[in-house]
Amino acid sequence: MPHIAIPVPPGKGKQEIEIEMTINGEKQQLKYRVELFYWSDCELPRVNRVECIRDILNEYDKEWMLYFIGEPNDDFVPITFVRKEDWAKKRKMLING
Repeated sequence: MPHIAIPVPPGKGKQEIEIEMTINGEKQQLKYRVELFYWSDCELPRVNRVECIRDILNEYDKEWMLYFIGEPNDDFVPITFVRKEDWAKKRKMLING
């Protein structure tokens, strides 16, 4: 699937992003959420940060699914989610396309 990169200004906390696009005359809308998860917020001491990310994903709002894990730094990891309902519509369009 082709990709388009759209820079998102950095911000603390949760950023809700709605994208509406027209592809070959068909309108599509996707909702994304970008959040910065700080390592200091991990509840239990970890052997490595992968366990922290796994816990974040397991406990996250079930209406959203993982879309992308950004490059972590010493303080946080940016994680992008997409609304499951929107993603299901997108996949259906690709399959029936």
